[in-house]
Amino acid sequence: MSDPDPATPSAPRGGDWVRRHHPVTRLWHWTNVFVVTVMLMSGLMIFNAHPRLYWGHYGANAKGHPDPAWLDLSHINNGVPFPGAVTIPSTYSLADARLWHFAFAWVLVAGLALYLGWSLIGGHLRRDLAPRAAELAPAHLWHDIRQHARLRFPTGAAALHYNVLQKLAYGGVLLMLLPGVILTGLTMSPALDAGIPWLVDLFGGRQSARSVHFLCAAGLVAFFVVHIAMVVLAGPINEVRSMLTGWYRLPSEPEEQS
Repeated sequence: MSDPDPATPSAPRGGDWVRRHHPVTRLWHWTNVFVVTVMLMSGLMIFNAHPRLYWGHYGANAKGHPDPAWLDLSHINNGVPFPGAVTIPSTYSLADARLWHFAFAWVLVAGLALYLGWSLIGGHLRRDLAPRAAELAPAHLWHDIRQHARLRFPTGAAALHYNVLQKLAYGGVLLMLLPGVILTGLTMSPALDAGIPWLVDLFGGRQSARSVHFLCAAGLVAFFVVHIAMVVLAGPINEVRSMLTGWYRLPSEPEEQS
C-alpha cells in the first residue's frame, strides 16, 4: 500500500472505496481469531488444574519449602477460578484440555511462521508496521493518544495507513506476544526440553516460563478487548467488511460531512 499524493486528482478521498487488507492478512487474521480463542479457552482449563503462578524452576515442587506463588487464584470458586463457560472442555479434564491446546499450538506456530515470512519478503513489516522516527516522538505519540481518547479517528486518505498506536499494538502482538506464548509453551514441554535445553535457561526456569506464558496470553486478551472496542467505535460494518472482503470505504473528512 503506497502513500497517496493528496495533490493528485487520483488520490483517494473520504467516501471512496479502496482495497485495504491483503488476502494473506485477512486469512491469517481470521485463522488466528479461531486458533487463539481455542488456545485461550483450553489454556484456562489447564490453569484450573493448578491456579497458581511462580518464578524460578520448581514452584510447588521445590524440595523442603515450596516457592511462594506470585499469583494465587486457588481461593476462587473452590479452586476452579475459570468456569466451564469459558473453558475447553467445559467440564474438568486436564488431559482433553492439553490435547486441544497442543493440537492448535502447531497451527499457531505454522501460521505465525508463514505470515512473518510473507511480511518480511513482501515488505509488509517495513512498509506498514514499522513506526517512523517522527511517529515515535513524544509529541506525536501524545497527540495520537489524545485523538483516540476523544474518539477522533483518521479520515480520508489518512485512514489508509496504520497510525503509530496501531503499529505499536500490531507489532507488539506479531513480534512479542505471539512469539512469547510459543517459546514459553515450548519451554514447558519436557519432550522439547530434551532437544532444546537452553529454552529453560532463557526464561529462568519452567515455572518462570509458565508465568510469562500466562502474562503473554493476558496481553493478547487485553489487545483483543481494546481492538474490538476500537472496531465498534470506528464503525463495525466498514471495519469488519474490510477484513472479510478487503474493500473499505474511507471515512469522510469533517468538511465533507457538513
